[in-house]
Amino acid sequence: MSPLSSPTSASTTADLAAVKGRQQAAWSSGDYAIVGTTLQLVGELLAESCDLRTDEKVLDVAAGNGNATLAAARRGCKVTSTDYVSALLDRGAERAQAERLEVSFQTADAEALPFAANAFDAVLSTFGVMFTPDQDKAAAELLRVCRPGGRIGLANWTPDGFIGQLFKTLGRYVAPPAGVKPPSAWGTEARLIELFPPAQATISTTPRLFNFRYRSAAHFVEVFRTWYGPTHKAFTALPTDKAAALESDMIELLTKGNRAGSASLVVPSAYLEAVVTRR
Repeated sequence: MSPLSSPTSASTTADLAAVKGRQQAAWSSGDYAIVGTTLQLVGELLAESCDLRTDEKVLDVAAGNGNATLAAARRGCKVTSTDYVSALLDRGAERAQAERLEVSFQTADAEALPFAANAFDAVLSTFGVMFTPDQDKAAAELLRVCRPGGRIGLANWTPDGFIGQLFKTLGRYVAPPAGVKPPSAWGTEARLIELFPPAQATISTTPRLFNFRYRSAAHFVEVFRTWYGPTHKAFTALPTDKAAALESDMIELLTKGNRAGSASLVVPSAYLEAVVTRR
């Protein structure tokens, strides 16, 4: 059960609130949309796996700049796009307007969604809800707002994939919050079964790869330290020598995963696509 509902949850609640505040500050820094736009393919694949239908009501949770939002709207769905960083929703709105897609945008916390129970036919999240500090509460909210028979579509980085390893690398320099499960836990079937137990849902998973494509390892580091919130915050928090060491470790990780040779950078990153059908 969620730590927030436990008898000894007072200190845990305060800790989780502090973690959420720091996370929100991190995702508000840089400009995630610069990186997020490159991930559009993930939203399109998820929309197909969820078999979205015209006129279905769809909620995108922790939508960022709207990859799953746009994918659902392109399929004729009635989409509500939510995130706790309003600037990212503005980016999504710009994209929707450019394609003349009708989408509702609303600032919302994934752990306390401001919607009625059973309100949506499908609930989506691509590399978003996995970052909530209270994973159990967030999963319960996804289930609550999804109607019986509806689908919850998720794309989550795996612990052993490139992004999972990148976060482990960052964790050697900036300690992750104590008592909070790693976001990449959502990228395992075992954790998904805990979050969406068989009595409440059935789960279908598909292992997938996303290819990060950049000019070089140094180019990737430059983009991520400038625009990707968690990496941006890590570099700005570190003294010069530690920042240089982090950059070196990132380049080593990127070089190890690069399948494009010395002329370019193509690094596959494993993620787990899940379609959770609510009972």
